[in-house]
Amino acid sequence: MGSQAHRWAVKGLGVLLASLAFAACAADHLAPLREQFQLPDDKVDYAAAKLVVDRLIDPSTDTTAVHRQLDEWERAVRDNVSGNPSARQVLDALLKTLYEPGPWNQGQPFSYDLTDPLGKNPTNKQLATYLATREGNCVSMPILFVILGQRLGLPIALATAPNHVMVKFADDTQQAWLNVEATAGGFKYDSSYQRETGISEAALDNGLYLRPLLPHEGVGVIASSLMEHYGARKDASALMAVADLALAANSKDSVAMIWKANAYYLDTQQRITSRYPNAADVPPELHDEYRRLTRENMAWFAKAEQLGWIQKTPEQEASYLQHIQRERAKRGQ
Repeated sequence: MGSQAHRWAVKGLGVLLASLAFAACAADHLAPLREQFQLPDDKVDYAAAKLVVDRLIDPSTDTTAVHRQLDEWERAVRDNVSGNPSARQVLDALLKTLYEPGPWNQGQPFSYDLTDPLGKNPTNKQLATYLATREGNCVSMPILFVILGQRLGLPIALATAPNHVMVKFADDTQQAWLNVEATAGGFKYDSSYQRETGISEAALDNGLYLRPLLPHEGVGVIASSLMEHYGARKDASALMAVADLALAANSKDSVAMIWKANAYYLDTQQRITSRYPNAADVPPELHDEYRRLTRENMAWFAKAEQLGWIQKTPEQEASYLQHIQRERAKRGQ
């Protein structure tokens, strides 16, 4: 999913409990997101959840303007169907409206942003940016697709693969879930994701990847950008709080597990090792706290690994970047 949490190993000893006042402040700050997680599945609005996340990252986000644009795209899709269309016909109209050039999109369809293939620019994951540039990534593209699909009444859900988000469509005619690859505007088999992203059999058996997520679980996927944001800011308290919300919604959210492990690392680093870089200088009364933080850090990595999560290797990233370079060459970029 673009920029992924890295495995930060805890090395050092730890001190001092986190400030309760700071934690309370973080809790108040995240109240709008907590409300989204608490909604029953039939009340979850993907657009509302995404805009809550985007505003937490960037308070200047113009939610009114984004809603207006979503209304316009919904109307454009409806204009591409007639009569009493089936769900599959509406899905095809949505694909056409977003990805095929025509008057419905002023000849400028949405496409994958090859200049930021790893999603390192967090602004590119915001809905307002994607709507303005029409160039997205494996976070913004499936989220817009599921937002519009929900507005159009489609049986649709988010799903994940390693470092990737996709959309699932319940096709009544085939009595099966179809994978909509929103970064390309087409369909893809589960087997393709298994091969391309290295999904293990254990991960599939444990329901870690490729399953259609319930709406409240999908909110956790949307919140992954916020976890990334707090990780980059080294805000351990807020990062832990968001990871806990996502894990309460989906105990098999491997992204949240890794970010939670990272939050323990940051907590240890900021409160302890920054004060006592030499382990020999750490007072004996702090050893238990260090052991607890270290244990939690490693336990969350271990839990993700037991479910089938595998850390991306440098070779896999290099191979992906080579693929992107070939695509850019094809487009003359």
